[in-house]
Amino acid sequence: QVQVVESGGGLVQPGGSLRLSCAASGSISSINAMNWYRQAPGKQRELVAGIRSSGSTNYADSVLGRFTISRDNAKNTVYLQMNSLKPEDTAVYYCNTLVVVGLIEYPYWGQGTQVTVSS
Repeated sequence: QVQVVESGGGLVQPGGSLRLSCAASGSISSINAMNWYRQAPGKQRELVAGIRSSGSTNYADSVLGRFTISRDNAKNTVYLQMNSLKPEDTAVYYCNTLVVVGLIEYPYWGQGTQVTVSS
């Protein structure tokens, strides 16, 4: 059993910053990748940023230069530093982890954390 728990969401004014955290725990052999997705009302869930075990990262064009993803492999934790936030960043942010259990990779999702950017 693997648990994925996000934290750090909240209400922030445009131009402000927030830092999201996501910790995975349980029967984990290793984690191949940790990703942040978001879903705004009436829209499809989209990939925001991802980081692999090698440290390589990828970002959606809409957040490039404003968001930074980082990872603490020892703690099975991923962070998303969000700066210069815009109202269009408002969404529920979900953590997705690709966990290796034994020899098989499984995707696990957190419950989501709300980020609201509004004045």
